[in-house]
Amino acid sequence: MNVAIIGASNDRDNWGNKAVRAYQTMGWTVFPINPHEREVEGIEAYKSVTAVPYKLDRFALYVPPEEGAKLVSQLRKVGAKEVFVKPGAESDELIEALKKAGIKPLPQCAIKAIGVDPSRL
Repeated sequence: MNVAIIGASNDRDNWGNKAVRAYQTMGWTVFPINPHEREVEGIEAYKSVTAVPYKLDRFALYVPPEEGAKLVSQLRKVGAKEVFVKPGAESDELIEALKKAGIKPLPQCAIKAIGVDPSRL
């Protein structure tokens, strides 16, 4: 399974970095998305989800809500059906934009969704 971690970074205290490590641990193929990073945790990073040359099965947002809202059209373009939105990264505007695009917002921690305790990362 392939997962895009949008907002991945090399800061190991950052939730986007923790998500990269959690999904790696669980055997997922991880695609870090960050226009300012060349790689995250030794994995090639992509500037956007549309730049990933593989089918993506899961999407997790680890960016501020106003940034997430700007990414909805890209998510729709790559066929996202649902998107995990980390608590604190959601807003009414983002949730509505996802719904209008036909994408189900999942306002929950994508790390916990795979059975990993983020406090152990």
